[in-house]
Amino acid sequence: MLPNPFSSDAVLTARGLTKRYRRGGPAVLDDCTFTLPAGVVCALVGVNGAGKSTLMELAFGMQRPTSGTVEVFGEPARLSHPRIAYLAQDRPLFPRFTVSETLRFGARTNPGSWDAELAERVVDLSRFGRRDRIGDLSGGERTRIALALALGKRADLLLLDEPVADLDVLARKELMGVLMAYVADTGSTVVMSSHVVAELADACDHLLLLERGRVRLCDGIDELIESHAVVDLPGGPECLAGHTVVESRPAGRGTSALIRPGGDIPADWQVRRPSLEELVLAHLTSREPRDLALPFVQLAKDTAA
Repeated sequence: MLPNPFSSDAVLTARGLTKRYRRGGPAVLDDCTFTLPAGVVCALVGVNGAGKSTLMELAFGMQRPTSGTVEVFGEPARLSHPRIAYLAQDRPLFPRFTVSETLRFGARTNPGSWDAELAERVVDLSRFGRRDRIGDLSGGERTRIALALALGKRADLLLLDEPVADLDVLARKELMGVLMAYVADTGSTVVMSSHVVAELADACDHLLLLERGRVRLCDGIDELIESHAVVDLPGGPECLAGHTVVESRPAGRGTSALIRPGGDIPADWQVRRPSLEELVLAHLTSREPRDLALPFVQLAKDTAA
């Protein structure tokens, strides 16, 4: 019996989720169906315009779906949910507030859950003067403060849109370490978007891949990697019959391909597991993304019936 993907321990669930910004316009999100279980650290991946930020705004309750539903903790998404923290890509902070005033604002707006020690550790107040205003800080400094507000809330679900994009290499490593320690301590669920797939591979255990507004993949990273294979074979692409071909290309006198094996693999083929980056890039460049996504989406719909 297949597990129910819409079980009560799901943190974030979408059913036929569609979003258009104008009537008759293109769908930014198109019939998305997926579920995220509690406690995962999910990499939300897709090219620019794939719908990543829109999905986070819908989950946070900032926008409403055109059709379909999005639920958080088993109830319709709503704004100002006390168990959700959202770090938006544009880092909306009050530019005239000082750093200290911003942290005090976080404490006052989250009186029952605010972790001042954690917020101050993420900010590292030694980096700033008492009168430094948000509007005078660099993009990386504002990102550090915005992340501190998100973590200081001690939320059960963190929605982080490009959380470390403005940080240098050392700051990214430091704050990703803080984030992972936070997850280990609290068991919170994290949805984190980034264009640096290799960076997500070290931090995430789940993947939600969007392509042209549709769900391309949604599963545990280990499970996805185990279900795919990179093969090098001496013949042409016709030899791949019987397997689901995600991407193939000529390689010398033979063919190299990323496949979902549909049976036994011949002994003269070279086989290895793909990296997360190879998996993502192959699915994003595949010519038939909707057909390949169908088994994942259809599974969710069938088991919900």
